[in-house]
Amino acid sequence: MAKLLQQARDMLRMNHYSLKTERSYLHWMERYIRFHKLRHPREMGTNEVTAFVSHLAVSEHVSPSTQNQALAGVLYLYRQVLGIELDRIDAIRAKGEQHIPAVLSIDETLRLLDNLQGVYRLIGDLLYGSGLRLNEALQLRVKDVDFEHCALTIRNTKSNRDRIVPLARQATEPLRLHLAKMKAQHDEDLSRGYGSVELPYALAKKYPNAEFEWGWQYVFPAAGFSADPRSGVVRRHHIFETTIQRAVKAAARQAGIVVPVGPHTLRHCFATHLLQSGADIRTVQEVMGHKDVKTTMVYTHVLNRGGLVVTSPLDRCANLVSTARAG
Repeated sequence: MAKLLQQARDMLRMNHYSLKTERSYLHWMERYIRFHKLRHPREMGTNEVTAFVSHLAVSEHVSPSTQNQALAGVLYLYRQVLGIELDRIDAIRAKGEQHIPAVLSIDETLRLLDNLQGVYRLIGDLLYGSGLRLNEALQLRVKDVDFEHCALTIRNTKSNRDRIVPLARQATEPLRLHLAKMKAQHDEDLSRGYGSVELPYALAKKYPNAEFEWGWQYVFPAAGFSADPRSGVVRRHHIFETTIQRAVKAAARQAGIVVPVGPHTLRHCFATHLLQSGADIRTVQEVMGHKDVKTTMVYTHVLNRGGLVVTSPLDRCANLVSTARAG
């Protein structure tokens, strides 16, 4: 099994999958093999994959997204590593539930941001001011910040489509000061023999010196150095997700916000507040990077439009009694 998983790892890296996807796919490949008592995948096929995926839904009660991720990982093993095309997988599907995203009021959002300090406040401003996903903010490169046009170019997105989003003017000066500090830090790293950054795809081979250039550096580099889990090169990665998640949750507690809040909540607030201000839903879809407008439509749940707003019968009764007494 170890040799097969190594082959899968090599194929994933050759196809430029992210480290997170690589780890996830390898995890599900191993789970699949162990579920069938370490049988080699070549000895199995559609029936075994169907049984495994159905087991995840029936016995482990995983979410639809987790089940889809597991299926994608196992199918990658068959198609890309073993060169085997399986028939249609007709597994029992996990039951999906439509959840309305938690959205803060404008006042709550500002209170949350005011309780973030330093670089965390700047990241929070980008999440809310530009509607970024957390990884999009953390993987932002210096060259993709356009101060002249107050815009950010977001690359390597979830939908694999680059997009341009607004940079709030309120965030431009703090971002300039932050980048000036990071430039000084980068120059010092170079003087010490460091200063390289991970480049996407095969750009490191195409442009050998690009990894040391200022424009390719992360806007939010980590405070310390760490070894690249793939190449072993010691360099600065970007700030870890968990540090931002903890900072946002702590800020929410300090702001007295009782609903569950995370970094992604600020992206939800961005979309909802834009729609509340009268922005066209297609424009919001484009800025958010949604493939389907149906995804954007979920943010209309707080808007007072059409038949979505009803009057409670309790309030109607109270109004009738009040009117009768006044008469």
